[in-house]
Amino acid sequence: MKALSVSRFNALWLVLMAVMMATRFKHFGDMLHLPDASMAIFFLGGLYLRHHWTFVVMVLLAVALDWVSISYAGVSDFCITLAYSFLPLAYAVLWYAGRWYAPRMTGRAMSYLAAFIVALLAAIGSFAISNGSFYWLGGRYANPHMSEYVARLWQWGPLFVRTTISYVAVALVLQAVVSRVVASTNGHEKARA
Repeated sequence: MKALSVSRFNALWLVLMAVMMATRFKHFGDMLHLPDASMAIFFLGGLYLRHHWTFVVMVLLAVALDWVSISYAGVSDFCITLAYSFLPLAYAVLWYAGRWYAPRMTGRAMSYLAAFIVALLAAIGSFAISNGSFYWLGGRYANPHMSEYVARLWQWGPLFVRTTISYVAVALVLQAVVSRVVASTNGHEKARA
């Protein structure tokens, strides 16, 4: 997949930031709010935006949104521990998995399926880092041990990963549809010329 034009890059970046701002306050969602799309946004940012500096800005946006949600929106600060410092690493797994896969996107069905699988694996790795750092370094569990950690990993992991890959699947389907429409439109215009 070739790099985006400046205007498309800016438009997509604004969309990704807006989705993060709209969803960051509710990890699991409820009747009025979509679940947090941050993990998917980091994968999609790597896949489409790719720039290292953009990753840094997105991490800073996530931190700023967390600060606002805790300071002004009444969100609990339970997760803000030493482990919070591992979130950039967890997000980097997603971003750089997307960035790594980007040149392999051909627009064929199999490349979309492969992107989905890469996102799934990256989401599992990212969640293991964020959840593992919270469990082992967060200081919230008096006597952490492996069996409790594995139980918590199985309790929360599927929900976080399912949310991430659901957003990624929607984005990949949208990309496939838009690519087909653009290719069809271009084909019709060339046939007329």
